[in-house]
Amino acid sequence: MADSGGSDARAVDIDARGLKCPWPALRLARAMRQTDRAVIVADDPIAPAEIASLAGEQGWAVDAIETRIGPGWRVSR
Repeated sequence: MADSGGSDARAVDIDARGLKCPWPALRLARAMRQTDRAVIVADDPIAPAEIASLAGEQGWAVDAIETRIGPGWRVSR
């Protein structure tokens, strides 16, 4: 799991490093079924576009953030 630095105590952390798309977006979609907020870290170069597309389709907000394990995204309803 990604370490969001404690700023999102109720957010689900998703460490999708090493996963190729569409897996990071699928992990995010699965997590968002159970929560209103998630932090995801993914290193696939396609992941930012996939995450943004999924969030746009679902009406979720996405913010780029820096986590302790690398760049990621905070996603919320």
